[in-house]
Amino acid sequence: MKKLMSLLLAVVMLTSVMAGCSSEDEEESKGAIIPVYLSTEITNFDPIYAYTDVAAAKVLNLIFDGLTTINEKGEVELELAKSIKIVENPDEDLYKMQITLNKTAWSDGRSVSADDVVYAFKRILEPEFNCDAAAMLFDIKNARAVKTGDASIDDLGVYAVDQTVVEIHFEQKIDYELFKEYLASPALVPLREDIVAKHPDWASITATMVCSGPFYVKSYTHGEAMTLERSIYYYRDTEKDEEKLDKFVKPYRLYVNFKQSAEEAYAAYQNGEVLFQSEIPMSQRASAAVEPTDLMNTHTYVFNTTKAPFNDPNVRKALSMALDRNAIVDIVKYAKAAEGFVPAGVYDTAIGDDFRANGGSLISASGDIAGAKSLMGSVSAKSFTITIRPTEVNRAVAEYVKGVWEQLGFSITIKELGREGYIFNDYDFIRDLFQQAYDSGDFDVIAIDWQAASTDAFSILAPFATTFSGGAFDLASGDFSAVPHISGYADAAYDELIETVFANKDRASRSAQLHEAEKKLAEAMPVIPLYTNQQAYVISEELSKIEKNYYEGFNFKKTKYANYVETTMVDTSAEEPAA
Repeated sequence: MKKLMSLLLAVVMLTSVMAGCSSEDEEESKGAIIPVYLSTEITNFDPIYAYTDVAAAKVLNLIFDGLTTINEKGEVELELAKSIKIVENPDEDLYKMQITLNKTAWSDGRSVSADDVVYAFKRILEPEFNCDAAAMLFDIKNARAVKTGDASIDDLGVYAVDQTVVEIHFEQKIDYELFKEYLASPALVPLREDIVAKHPDWASITATMVCSGPFYVKSYTHGEAMTLERSIYYYRDTEKDEEKLDKFVKPYRLYVNFKQSAEEAYAAYQNGEVLFQSEIPMSQRASAAVEPTDLMNTHTYVFNTTKAPFNDPNVRKALSMALDRNAIVDIVKYAKAAEGFVPAGVYDTAIGDDFRANGGSLISASGDIAGAKSLMGSVSAKSFTITIRPTEVNRAVAEYVKGVWEQLGFSITIKELGREGYIFNDYDFIRDLFQQAYDSGDFDVIAIDWQAASTDAFSILAPFATTFSGGAFDLASGDFSAVPHISGYADAAYDELIETVFANKDRASRSAQLHEAEKKLAEAMPVIPLYTNQQAYVISEELSKIEKNYYEGFNFKKTKYANYVETTMVDTSAEEPAA
């Protein structure tokens, strides 16, 4: 009976796909339900926060598009941008980039517009907004003055010329090709002001969320399930009746059951009940016949250097020195011992030239407890807390780190911070407690998945300089002093070096300065990179044409499902959010 119902359901859906492109058909042509395991659960779909959680990056890649993208070969390609034109007139001190947008729409049908680009950039550069990505926008005219509160946000050199044209004015001639790489950053995607400005947790429920990517979050219930559905407005001209509904995205839905652990989902995959799994459970990693790929994402412990004992660089270096990163890799399996602050895959002098390979190893993979004790000396503050997101991998790594650091005489507590729900205006919002603690500096040591903001090492190293940190100013206090990195780290010599790098617009010649900056960080250790994350995934033979970008983000736009008519029926009725 169940198989018959599944078959009937699939036939109905298949018939609706073939029926045409009327508005009624568009509503009904949802396509097959494909059970997948994309990642551990995330509750904040705001792209600005993708750089602290490797799980978030996997989902956000599917629901938001950038102005540009970087393909699997590492080449910059246009995405939301239809064309990019550079205009220069040195006599008038005019240097600008004119971006014409493709015709596409948000998941609610409203066109993606130039105003959405302007708002996204202004949001990052608002003085009271905390975001590491701010440094990538500092070449824009008045950007730094806006961020420090010395100029109005309306003075920012980003303008919506009309509905589809954005102009970005720069302070001087810059490396425009490098800026195009920045535009592919997950942090710089366009956003809707009418949605984002309404509520700080706008991206935690589907009722207040819109997406610009090929999929949108159709339904999401914390702890239950999530459905990503093909956006019928993605790059389609809805005024053209003859345009095929599946021209840009095949019609189906990705269904994620959050009640399943990675272990349970993997068993379901082996039984043919899950068709794609991007996170192999730790218990299976030693035996799974998969080849992991490197991510530009580093599992990193961030110190609060404003607190003892982390205000002492020798203590920070000792804590790093004591850890055997090879042992951590043995625990995680899909990982490589971190060799520096900039992961492999980030460019150095040109596209394809690897910064990490050129810089070599700055951090020893082996642990040295005796050396750590000698370097650390006597310490008065002996107790502190490691804050983590509640995942299997984070727990395992934190337990190892706790054991090592307790050998140095410390008393360590592991604190898990997840999410909490609350009601506002009759909507069920979710508050990300971990992200709140990170943004506010309310931690001793906190574990993040540090995503490379772009393919340029400057975007990774610059935020450790006080005036490039992107930190939020406390406007209420009236104190407009420069805000340091979230770790509290501040060093005048490092600040000066980053200023020198920023002033140098020649990518090749500034390489030595960036490597020098990374070495300075290795001497100070405001954060300790533990390992670079790798991604291992399994795909059912029933699915094909799943592609990836340079950030290892999956592309399901043209994925084919061989056994469409045998679609498993999934009850998604429990997912709909309460209004």
